[in-house]
Amino acid sequence: MLLFVAKRLGVMLLTAIALTFIVFYLTNLQPNLEKLARSEGSVRMTDESVATWIQQNGHGGSVLGRYAQWVGIAPGWTRTDDKGVTRGRCIDDGVTAEDAPRYCGVLQGDWGFSTVFKVPVIQVLAKAMGATGYLMLAVMLVMVPTALIMGVLSGMREGSTTDRVLSGIAIATSATPEYVSGVILVALLASGTAGLSPLLNDWGVIDTKTLFLGTATSAMDDITFWNFTLPVLTIALYGVGYIARMTRASMTEVMTQQYIRTARLKGVSFGQVVMKHALRNALIAPFTVIMLQFPYLLNGVVIVETLFNYKGFGWTLVQAAGNNDIELLLGCSVIAVLFVLVTQLISDIGYVYLNPRIRLA
Repeated sequence: MLLFVAKRLGVMLLTAIALTFIVFYLTNLQPNLEKLARSEGSVRMTDESVATWIQQNGHGGSVLGRYAQWVGIAPGWTRTDDKGVTRGRCIDDGVTAEDAPRYCGVLQGDWGFSTVFKVPVIQVLAKAMGATGYLMLAVMLVMVPTALIMGVLSGMREGSTTDRVLSGIAIATSATPEYVSGVILVALLASGTAGLSPLLNDWGVIDTKTLFLGTATSAMDDITFWNFTLPVLTIALYGVGYIARMTRASMTEVMTQQYIRTARLKGVSFGQVVMKHALRNALIAPFTVIMLQFPYLLNGVVIVETLFNYKGFGWTLVQAAGNNDIELLLGCSVIAVLFVLVTQLISDIGYVYLNPRIRLA
């Protein structure tokens, strides 16, 4: 196991380097740098002034060299102007060139400065990931138990009415993307002029105009059932259908195995057969699917956080991309790459423990 983990960590390192370099190269293309120069300097800058700004702010030279500086394995750039003032990547306000560290990249904890939020990137990402962490936790607490229950109930009685109804619900939810289900939920439950809210208000069931809030901005300070339900449901609905279908397929296959028939012939009750014999083997495939949902959640939060104005990782990524905030975009890429690679490693290790018949070569 230790050798397997060591090999996977090596592959993860190479993958992270390759992916972050691709993102670094694409975000540092010349048009992006020129746009950054004009936004930080002046829109009326001449082409010569733009080229000078790019050189003076460390965006010149080879891409490999700048990538090494950003990672922190090469010394940071320095420039001395006509007045003899030295500036550089590692030279902050109040720090002289003599006292500044030689290396200051991602490995040293310096992720750059956000040109949109005017604070260090690490501060922006820390706050955004904290908010998204609460959202992901709530989604998993809703999505996983619901999907497993639906899948197990469907697989226990293949072809029954319960199976058909639950399978239909699973197919419908997995076929509906977040930007569609989110709009539908807002129209049904968070509109003061349409949906259920006006009816409930007329009947005296609710005192407010809407049952739920159509925006989750207030959840940044105080998470409540009323401002957090719609974002959670919007993300969870898609995953519920996908996991439920995989669980049903796995449960159906397990229920046809010989050891299940043998247990039934011995007089073991149907409930005991399901809980003690079928359930663990049926959960092997869904476990992998559940772990794969974590990377998919990053895609979901980009849409949902923008739709509900919830200022987490997805909202921050959209703001960085829309405003050409190169340093913040690179920081988001690091978070996304690490998140996917770590969840995949946990998935592989957990798969082995769930199924002891699997041996690691």
